[in-house]
Amino acid sequence: MFSLLRTRHHLPIARAIIQPAQHSPHKLQVLPHNQYQTLDKLSPSTVLPSPLDQFHKWFSDVVKSGQVNEPEAVSLSTATLSGIPSARIVLFKQLDDQGFVFFTNYTSRKSKELLENPNAAMVFYWREVHKSVRVLGKSYFLSRPLGTPVVGEEDVSSRLEKLKDRFGVSESSSGSVPPPPFWGGWRIVPNEVEFWVGKPSRLHDRVRYLRDASTQNGWKIERLAP
Repeated sequence: MFSLLRTRHHLPIARAIIQPAQHSPHKLQVLPHNQYQTLDKLSPSTVLPSPLDQFHKWFSDVVKSGQVNEPEAVSLSTATLSGIPSARIVLFKQLDDQGFVFFTNYTSRKSKELLENPNAAMVFYWREVHKSVRVLGKSYFLSRPLGTPVVGEEDVSSRLEKLKDRFGVSESSSGSVPPPPFWGGWRIVPNEVEFWVGKPSRLHDRVRYLRDASTQNGWKIERLAP
């Protein structure tokens, strides 16, 4: 099991150059993209048999390098039962032998959508090292106290004020505060994981794992087109 413990590093980040689109001052046009500089070789023969082990290696290397300010920041996409999508940034907290774990409010939109439709996607993008990982899978409750309602009956601001009063917290407070009863974890158990490395030629390396019970290690590994 991998839990996130790291020291933050603050490094300068290059900014995209934009200008008003020609003949349309209300639109923006992004000027030529910075070239990728990654020299790493990525292919089915260079990755580990398990995507979870491969992610463990990449994430550990990124954290140790100190080049990425928030490697744990991940885009989480969910959808309603009718297929209306939504996405947001959450913080990845743990990797175990089943999947990827994050914590959130069980009364939030993301939790409600995961209850309706357990299919979810996560994307890690580590711009400074020109790497990305895409995860598709099913979501499962990691933990929730028995009797805790999934959909809260109280107004969010009212709950927040009650928590502040209970624990003596103000806007300027720091330190540890016990999590509220409606806070808990979700685990995304992957059935597909893609690893991406940006190349100067734009012929990017992409390797995908697909869950396949017929294989020796339970995963089919293949190269994708750039």
